[in-house]
Amino acid sequence: MRLSTANLYDASIANLQRRQQTLQSQQQQLTSGKRIALASDDPTGAARAERAQAAIGRVEANQRALEASRNSMTLSEAALGNANDLLQQVRESMVAAGNASYSDSERQGLANKLKGIRDQLLSIANRPDGSGGYLFSGQGSASPPFVDQAGGVSYVGVPGSIQTGSIDNFQLTIDGRAAWELARSGNGSFETAPRKFGTDPVTGKPVVQLVDAATGNPLVNAVTGKPASGWIDPGRVVDPSLLTGHNYRIDIAGNAPTQTYTMTDQTLGSVVSSGSFTPGQAITVDGMSVTISGATVAGDAYAITSASNNLKLFDVIDKAIVDLSTGVRPPAQITQANTATLRDIDAVLGNLQTVRSATGERLNNLDGTEGRLAALKQYNTQEKSAAEDLDMVQGISDFQNQQTGYEAALKTYASVQRLSLFQYINV
Repeated sequence: MRLSTANLYDASIANLQRRQQTLQSQQQQLTSGKRIALASDDPTGAARAERAQAAIGRVEANQRALEASRNSMTLSEAALGNANDLLQQVRESMVAAGNASYSDSERQGLANKLKGIRDQLLSIANRPDGSGGYLFSGQGSASPPFVDQAGGVSYVGVPGSIQTGSIDNFQLTIDGRAAWELARSGNGSFETAPRKFGTDPVTGKPVVQLVDAATGNPLVNAVTGKPASGWIDPGRVVDPSLLTGHNYRIDIAGNAPTQTYTMTDQTLGSVVSSGSFTPGQAITVDGMSVTISGATVAGDAYAITSASNNLKLFDVIDKAIVDLSTGVRPPAQITQANTATLRDIDAVLGNLQTVRSATGERLNNLDGTEGRLAALKQYNTQEKSAAEDLDMVQGISDFQNQQTGYEAALKTYASVQRLSLFQYINV
């Protein structure tokens, strides 16, 4: 019988090398705390860990976007609060301007105050976001979104807002045009104003035209062409279901105390209400109620038009400044102008408050989203850990077993190396 000691040596060496590699691998796992160092160690586990890591990356990107949105919305909410406070000052000034004892110079002083407030509001509207942009720039702009020109303040930004985030959409900017230029005019449902007669250049028929209360001729008598002594209030809705959205005209005829009124639906071209008139009485028709006060005269005309979403904050203040700067006005003109201005200030205030409330709601939503993202990150972190982390107790046990096996293999190899044919025969 011939023994192949060479094969025995080779087998022993191969066994030693295999055990040494396994021991080194387990030692590396113990050091790193990971059971997967290479994808070949566990292809399925490595793919599972890679998917979890990618999900963690997406969550972290959204957490950064959330924090950027929170910073921007916090600044925006504060800016809107500042604007709200300034508009309250404008309102208080207009209430004071309605004082019959005020002189023209006192009203001019209020106009100067409004000019300063206007500048502050413009600064707020163009407030930077701290990141090279502007809070109210809409979809982004490298320059201030509001420009003060000869015709007034204009929005030159891009309407809309910037959204970011791959899992959730986080708002980074406020639509400046919607916040500062798209308030609902009138009382929100319809708008009242004094009117004057004119002639249509095409048809030659009489028409009525709106008169801006801030221009100095808000009430014009159709017969005499002189300012009248009446004014119309903003009106109110008494039955929303009856609103038509049509345009109306109210005409006063006769002299006090036997005056009459006629209310015409200009959209349909028909009279919808008429009767005796006393200044201060409410005229109610089609779900609307309006009151005309003052010493009205025959020929006075007033308009009711559908409200629109185009009332600009800076236009309201500019008109108030012009109105307060205009001297030698009759009491009715002052009252009509102040009434219209207070109505418009309330409208732009309400619009800013709506935008501010929406901004505050976004901040509240961010708090909830932050918790959800943190939970999602924790889940994916645990998923990654389960896929690639080493069970230390099991790892130490396996290492000790491999170490024992390796030591036994070393002893076996040493014994075989010293063994000769005669020693083997004598065993």
